[in-house]
Amino acid sequence: MNPQVDKYLIDGCMRCKYGGTSLCKVNSWRTAIELLRQIVLETGLKEEIKWGSPVYTHLGKNIVSVGVLKDGAIMGFFKGALLSDTHKMLQQQGNVQSGRIIKFTREEDIERVQEVLKAYIHEAIGIEESGMKVAIKARPEPIPDELQQAFESDPVFKKAFYNLTPGRQRGYIIHFSQPKQAQTRRGRIEKLKNQILNGIGLHDQYKSR
Repeated sequence: MNPQVDKYLIDGCMRCKYGGTSLCKVNSWRTAIELLRQIVLETGLKEEIKWGSPVYTHLGKNIVSVGVLKDGAIMGFFKGALLSDTHKMLQQQGNVQSGRIIKFTREEDIERVQEVLKAYIHEAIGIEESGMKVAIKARPEPIPDELQQAFESDPVFKKAFYNLTPGRQRGYIIHFSQPKQAQTRRGRIEKLKNQILNGIGLHDQYKSR
């Protein structure tokens, strides 16, 4: 057990007594964090403090973290995207491609899945030892609201769009996102809808000329 993690837990609680800081969240979920901490330590990982939170490493590689969100305690897996997740417990945060978390809002839930968490950790260690890496994709452009609305109103159109190759999808998303006015964006989508339904990419029409 790393004394820096003890200090992390104690300082979080002490600071709450003096007006509060972001570490007040530690105080709210201290028991849950301690439970998660004990589970990780039982797998033999090395305990460190990185980025202000407990991180657990194997041969110098980050495997698991323990921390808090506003509404719960979390165990995070640095290469969680590669885990088999047989119990469907992992969650993705935003557009994070590699990491996954498991969030808990009740201590009894942590106690109930202790062995499952250990199995996930051992799998994560095995993944790191194997040298496997998460294939990081270029940051995808966000889908404009108008295109999302078109998908919701027409499931056939949505299916046709996602049947396109990733490159063709990206070309359309960039094209639809360019206008500043929502009305213009909707007009572009409507104009090219049949082309998408026919499986044609944005620039295919120019190649065929």
